[in-house]
Amino acid sequence: MTHQDLQTDVLVVGAGLGGIAAALAAADRGARVVLTEEHPWIGGQLTSQGVPPDEHPWVERFGVTARYRALRDGIRDVYRRRYPLTDGARDWAELNPGAGWVSKLCHEPRVAVGVLEEMLAPHRSSGRIRLVERVRPVAATTDGDRVTSVTLRSVVGGEDVTVTAAYTVDATETGELLPLTGTEYVTGFESRHETGEPSAPDEAQPDNVQALSVCFVVEHTDGDHTIEKPERYDFWRTYAPAAWGGEQLLSWTAPNPRTLALEKRSFTPNPGDDPLAVDADQSKNAGDGNLWLFRRIAARDLHEPGFYESDLCLVNWPSIDYFLGHVLDVPREEEEARIADARQLSLSMLYWMQTEAPRPDGGTGFPGLRLRPDVTGNPDGLAQAAYHRESRRIRAVTTITENDVSYAVRGDRGATRYADSVGVGMYRIDLHPSTGGDTYIDVPSTPFEIPLGALLPRRTTNLLAGNKNIGTTHITNGCYRLHPVEWNVGEAAGHLAAHCLATGRTPHAVQSEPDLLADYQAELVASGVELRWPDEAHPY
Repeated sequence: MTHQDLQTDVLVVGAGLGGIAAALAAADRGARVVLTEEHPWIGGQLTSQGVPPDEHPWVERFGVTARYRALRDGIRDVYRRRYPLTDGARDWAELNPGAGWVSKLCHEPRVAVGVLEEMLAPHRSSGRIRLVERVRPVAATTDGDRVTSVTLRSVVGGEDVTVTAAYTVDATETGELLPLTGTEYVTGFESRHETGEPSAPDEAQPDNVQALSVCFVVEHTDGDHTIEKPERYDFWRTYAPAAWGGEQLLSWTAPNPRTLALEKRSFTPNPGDDPLAVDADQSKNAGDGNLWLFRRIAARDLHEPGFYESDLCLVNWPSIDYFLGHVLDVPREEEEARIADARQLSLSMLYWMQTEAPRPDGGTGFPGLRLRPDVTGNPDGLAQAAYHRESRRIRAVTTITENDVSYAVRGDRGATRYADSVGVGMYRIDLHPSTGGDTYIDVPSTPFEIPLGALLPRRTTNLLAGNKNIGTTHITNGCYRLHPVEWNVGEAAGHLAAHCLATGRTPHAVQSEPDLLADYQAELVASGVELRWPDEAHPY
């Protein structure tokens, strides 16, 4: 086995949305960057995990960074230039290619991959960003409170790579660098005694972690496309979790996240709706009444007749939430086994839909449902990577708690204002069922800020959080884990690393010294990062 040694200014481990944003921000400021990725596609939850962007109602006007807006504009531009849209769709200023109800921009993941690659391309051509693909971190070295190097192992039998960098951004999906570098972190539920949160338990529950999901895409066409019966189908077919009140997990029934009452959703493939009439604003309508429409990523009626044989429907529903065990701080073999079981759950849900699901006409089964592995970029038809809702989280200089963002706590005062704000975000506190047996926690939040202190470990001086591993709690992770917030976190981290390299300052000094902080924040604003919400933003 050969080994490669690299040296750079900034190492970004994980090329999800946070990692790409970090790499772009650092490179735009002149830093040399090594960016790494484990899966075949860059883009994380937007692409290899297959999840359309979860965003707030004002995303078309404000509340995201300029670079994130460029990503969204780029996706729409591909559809307008390359897809045979109808005249009405082409003229739709806020084009939603999938006309899904979950997001104002539902789209096929491969389109986002192309746009992200295009955003990186100039820096890769110049050598400013070097993308090291199909590797995962396995070791790190430290010198006191500094990370000196990270070693990454090929997942396809290639050479190992050790990267030495002045600054390292952990943009992995589960905070993989934290245990490797000895950086203090927390997992699962903190106790009410520690955080003072009204929704926290009396005692800490470090193994109580939100469900992960393995998504997939289906269409509905003529013929019988029933897959082979999954190995674990008999188990999942009868599994009835407590949160489901005795109902099967594989069903159209699931708890309403906000009321916890069991509700039966509908499922009607290709219903012939008017996609131009879709108003994807979850502050008005949760949008999950018809599961086919909820996360539809391609609406055939927005395109010329015959281009799509069927709509494309992304399955990311309660029925595929895997909460039998988490994958944080378990042996590698156990992690792989649990993700394999989650994949069995997803295949079992598909098989149930094809063979046993009740239809509106009184029959059972939708054998016309067909997996689209070409859309997910994975031969088995499932997403390349599991969708991780919860990560290891740093013991941060600033920890954001429920008391900082909950509308029930904050009321008309709004979320906590941070002098060291590096961005904004908005989503309800949306926690899925967890490995400790908890059901949903879904409560209103107020438009919030991202404090720089949440990106900084208390002790480690040159490691920055660039994903869902920031200083939130189990509860506030539920509103800080979404696509535009992850991007903003990564962008702030990459910008900070380059800023510190250029000025000789340290991240902790920038955060704690008002004059240094003001300089850094001015650079963020100049690059299109919004630090405060306008008055018209409101809770929902």
